[in-house]
Amino acid sequence: MSHRPLPGRRSVLRGSLAASAALTLPVGLGAAPAFARSGRPAADWGVQTGDVTADSGLVWVRADRPARMIVETAATESFRNPRRWHGPLLGAGTDFTGTTRLHGLPSGEQIHYRVLLADPDDPRRTGEPVTGTFRTVSRRRRDGVRFLWSGDLAGQGWGINPDLGGYRIYDAMARLDPDFFLCSGDTVYADGPISATQALPDGGTWRNVTTEEKAKVAETLAEYRGNFRYNLLDRNLRRFNAQVPSIVQWDDHEVRNNWYPGEVIASTDTRYTEKSIDVLAARARRAFSEYFPLSTLRPGAKEGRVHRVLRQGPLLDVFVLDMRTYRNANSADDQTADPQGILGREQLEWLKRELARSRAVWKVLAADMPLGLVVPDATENKPNFEAVAQGDPGAPLGRELQIAELLRFIKHRRITGTLWLTADVHHTSAQHYQPSRAAFTDFEPFWEFVSGPLNAGAFPASALDGTFGPERVFVKAPTASNVSPAGGYQFFGEVDIDRDSGELTVRLREQDGTVLFTKTLQPGRVGQ
Repeated sequence: MSHRPLPGRRSVLRGSLAASAALTLPVGLGAAPAFARSGRPAADWGVQTGDVTADSGLVWVRADRPARMIVETAATESFRNPRRWHGPLLGAGTDFTGTTRLHGLPSGEQIHYRVLLADPDDPRRTGEPVTGTFRTVSRRRRDGVRFLWSGDLAGQGWGINPDLGGYRIYDAMARLDPDFFLCSGDTVYADGPISATQALPDGGTWRNVTTEEKAKVAETLAEYRGNFRYNLLDRNLRRFNAQVPSIVQWDDHEVRNNWYPGEVIASTDTRYTEKSIDVLAARARRAFSEYFPLSTLRPGAKEGRVHRVLRQGPLLDVFVLDMRTYRNANSADDQTADPQGILGREQLEWLKRELARSRAVWKVLAADMPLGLVVPDATENKPNFEAVAQGDPGAPLGRELQIAELLRFIKHRRITGTLWLTADVHHTSAQHYQPSRAAFTDFEPFWEFVSGPLNAGAFPASALDGTFGPERVFVKAPTASNVSPAGGYQFFGEVDIDRDSGELTVRLREQDGTVLFTKTLQPGRVGQ
């Protein structure tokens, strides 16, 4: 086994759960619990860490009132000789959320931390500490790397169901003890209201925990913030967040289904009084940056963007893409010239530079949408397309032109070990892309793996576009649309890189952790 052992993590989490007991889900149906505002500041929404490196990491918390964030770290869960970090003052301007950057941490070590919230007027008055743990990235190859990925949480009206124990998939993921979790977008469904009940096909009833902000589509900043808070009502997710650091990206449902910059919502969509997508996206982006610890979206961060590269030691670099912010309008996607594409020219050139610089054995391209799977834009009364492919198996057109440019670059620069991971389509599959099957042939073979949803409706397998020669080697998907999480078809993926051989093994898993498909790839190759 190439993975590092875990020292004492489970007992650390018991403290985290005790500190967040006030947020336990109601046994019966109803709204989210109310919170008393007397006494000391409380961190009832749990803690989380993100964008962890070899010597740093971001710790996130939300207070129930104005408070000063304080973080203490230690090498053991006893917190002997802790190191103290003074974080920001949490207030209404950030919805009482905040992150503290820890730096100068030891590489490849288990870090135990606890967050204290202090009364701004009396620093001696602090709330109950909330504890968590994470591993810093190892600079040594011999430690190996294991991570998970998935996406699509609380979509199509399927929210936190107390009858099923909430988001149980997070417990299955936690049992695998990953180094980090890559969340591939659709972290919330701001365009998907959650009602108290939904009818199931068998005549039963699905019950949801509900909140005021989830009663309608999100338009205001407060409503977008409420969408992110909703998921944190689930104790499985809070427990997972306290154990596993995240790398998070966004897609469309953080704002609105299938959105693109400059879009104006049709007057016939009466759910929205605000018709400018750019206005909605700005509010959603602010809430997104407040509720996740992202190194490039922190208040005061110089870059202010979602796309970034997270270097995970000599074995792995993760290139987080943003296929939403810089894209052109959804269309028939059949134009013969498309310089903007789905990434935008600036992001594409950034990605080329970073790929060429990378010395990691494996380069994971974390995409929030698939490459060769056809994703129609169902919001239009014409044949528009949402992702890269448009179903024409011939030479690249539209957004495919940009992907062809990238694949050609990877081949001619002889960049080895590239692997595409994504979610979005609400089923799990493995596609192998091969020039001998393709209309465009100037690239080396590569794999794309799809996983998700985490807790959303499941959908049939998407059609394939033959431009880049994909072959679907494995798929598990329902034959009906919008199958509830009670009906299964909830998925996550695992990537395990062996410390000795450098081999990378992908496992596609379903909700309880059962392995559905396994593929092992060899290091040091331009194509697989």
